[in-house]
Amino acid sequence: MKQEFWNTRYIENASVYGQEPNHYFKQYIDKHKPGSILLPAEGEGRNAIYAASKGWLVDAFDFSEVAREKALLQATAKNVTINYWVQEIETYKAEKKYDAVALIYVHLPQALRSLFHEQIFKSLNSGGYLILEAFAKEQVEFDSGGPKDKQMLYDAPSICSDFPFLHLLSCGQKEIELNEGKFHKGKAAVLQLVGQKL
Repeated sequence: MKQEFWNTRYIENASVYGQEPNHYFKQYIDKHKPGSILLPAEGEGRNAIYAASKGWLVDAFDFSEVAREKALLQATAKNVTINYWVQEIETYKAEKKYDAVALIYVHLPQALRSLFHEQIFKSLNSGGYLILEAFAKEQVEFDSGGPKDKQMLYDAPSICSDFPFLHLLSCGQKEIELNEGKFHKGKAAVLQLVGQKL
C-alpha cells in the first residue's frame, strides 16, 4: 500500500495496532539476553519500545514519517531510546549486522519479499536470530486483518525457500485470537518462526 495510505491511517487513529508488543515477539524478548535488534516496518514502535525497555539496542525503520514521529514520542514518554528512521523496504541494504531481526506482519509482493529477505539474512550476525510472525495464506478466510492477496501471505515452504541457510528452531502455522488494536482483531491464521544463522 502507498505511503499516503499509511500516513493517513496513523494520523486518523490514536493507535493502529495497539500499544502492547506483539505476543510472539514479547515471548522471544523475555527469554533472550539483550543485544542488538532490527525492526523493519515498525509502525508506531510498540515492539521497538518494548525491546528497548528490556535493554536491547534497537534500530527500526518504516516508510511512514507519521509512524516514526508517533514511535519517538512514545519512546520519550516511556523513557527509552530507539534509533528509528524513515526508509522504503525496497532500498534496504544490509550495511550493519544484528543479534536479532524481527519481522512482525511485514507483508510484501513475492519478488520484493525474496530480495528483502536476502538482505535480512545478511543483516544477521553469525548465531543471530530471525523472529517472524505474519499472516498465513489461510488468513483470506478471516476478517481480522492483513492483505487479501494470497501472494502477499505466508506459508512454510516459501519461508524455507527465502531462508535456505537459516536453522529453524521453531516454525509452525496456527490459528490464534488477535487483539492488537482495531485492525488486528479476531481469529487469525498466522505463521510463526524463530530461526538462527549458523
